[in-house]
Amino acid sequence: MLSSHFTPCVLIPCYNHGAMLASVLARLAPFNLPVILVDDGSDATTKQQIAALEVPQLRVLTLPHNQGKGAAVIAGMRAAAAAGYSHALQLDADGQHQVEDTPRMLAEAQRYPHCLISGQPLYDASIPKSRLYGRYITHFWVWVETLSFSLKDSMCGFRVYPLAPSLALCDRRPIGQRMDFDTEIMVRLYWQGTPSRFITTRVTYPASGVSHFDALRDNLRISWMHTRLFFGMLPRIPQLLRQRSDAQHWSATPERRGQSGLRFMLWLYRRAGRLPFILLLWPVVAVYWLTGRTARAASQQWLTRVRAMAQRQNIALPAPLSSYRHFLRFGYSMLDKVASWRGDLQWGRDIEFAPGAEATIRAAEGKGHLILASHLGDIEACRAMAKQVSGLVINALVFTDNAQRFREVLESIAPQAGVNLLPVTDIGPDTAILLQQKLDAGEWVAIVGDRTAVHRQRGGERRVVWSEFMGHPAPFPQGPFVLAAALRCPVLLMFALREQGRLRVHCEAFADPLSLPRAQRQRALQATVDRYAERLQQHALIAPLDWFNFYDFWTLPEEKSRDE
Repeated sequence: MLSSHFTPCVLIPCYNHGAMLASVLARLAPFNLPVILVDDGSDATTKQQIAALEVPQLRVLTLPHNQGKGAAVIAGMRAAAAAGYSHALQLDADGQHQVEDTPRMLAEAQRYPHCLISGQPLYDASIPKSRLYGRYITHFWVWVETLSFSLKDSMCGFRVYPLAPSLALCDRRPIGQRMDFDTEIMVRLYWQGTPSRFITTRVTYPASGVSHFDALRDNLRISWMHTRLFFGMLPRIPQLLRQRSDAQHWSATPERRGQSGLRFMLWLYRRAGRLPFILLLWPVVAVYWLTGRTARAASQQWLTRVRAMAQRQNIALPAPLSSYRHFLRFGYSMLDKVASWRGDLQWGRDIEFAPGAEATIRAAEGKGHLILASHLGDIEACRAMAKQVSGLVINALVFTDNAQRFREVLESIAPQAGVNLLPVTDIGPDTAILLQQKLDAGEWVAIVGDRTAVHRQRGGERRVVWSEFMGHPAPFPQGPFVLAAALRCPVLLMFALREQGRLRVHCEAFADPLSLPRAQRQRALQATVDRYAERLQQHALIAPLDWFNFYDFWTLPEEKSRDE
């Protein structure tokens, strides 16, 4: 809804940027906006350049000495509010911002007057790499400090402040006065209920531009700021969790669900190795664990049922088991996928055969096989290692709406991971023909047998077989088993489970071929699914944290993707 009282001005903090000011103001001129220029204790040359400006509606506010960007912006906001303005468009004086996007920024601010409107930078090659990578670190900490991915960029200095809530915050508590200002005020505004909205805008670092970023002092300030914000976040966790769910109605920018954060973490792994990735993974997983109420409840349900079944069968489980460690193991599995396709996992050191698995695989070489896989363990590591160690091609049948974002990231880092993926929307005759061609060529095909279809079949029912699993009836899809019978090829079960610090590949014969005679089809199908569920259960008891179905496995899902 458009605001009836929307009176914006432009606010430009300036410290020794006099050479660029004239061109910045010339680019602003077509928009006929009042400008408040805050001279933050600039040198004599800049003061002369400011005095020489002949710009209508320009007001110069001079600070007696340099106090920092944050202090200059706050002083400018106070002057703007005193002059009766409702919003202030902050713009840097060095010319790096796309001034021509001013109408878009102000239109968004008028439409959402209670929000902080911020640029979301699109950088060109002019940005220093150290600044680019440093931003990713700040993005990560901001996501932790807000328990949300809604703040897309907290460091861009091209933004529109709603003056009333911004100054109320500044009056209530001190905000960073220098390079820590932009991030801290955005996070604290979010905490107090002022959301941010983002407009993509190009940012260029001029070759002649002057940077006042002090690598030592400003990085120390930013580190101390994140320390304050992190400990300030802890008592606010209940409020932030409520706020996170309430905020969904206003955010028109689609959530990326941490894709850029994942890219950064994997970039860090490639540059610095496994340890930095793991150290960063712990707080990231903590955020997902705290905010993922449904997945957390499903994890706790899973572990409860695993413990009960292990006690019934007198099986010792690996310790310790906890829901957080369950989430953490899922994070490790993403790294294992990337590492396996990049060739960073070594056979014998990082991955090995379980007893009997090597003999089963050797006996199957040279002939097409169907692998009944699951979301227990890491079949992706099996695919990668099979290709690298023996040249065996394992195709993976994947549904097009399943974990699409992670596959995009994985393929951008290890393109070979996507070569033998077979995307489908459902299992039909076309799928069977495609798979038969792969099998006839001596290749293997993997399909998961532990997830029911998201969408219903005609008549409103899902084609499932209910089977006992961890002491309770659970629905299993008919499709993979019917497909295996139709292809009339040998069928294997395969799992890659993390045991004692290594991935261990389990492989066993399941059927040759799988038979579902027409006269006893339903009974044979039930027996087949029961046997699959029993083997899945026994392997799950070996490595319970390798279970990557984070939803209530024992009920049929609603009409939505459970990977969401």
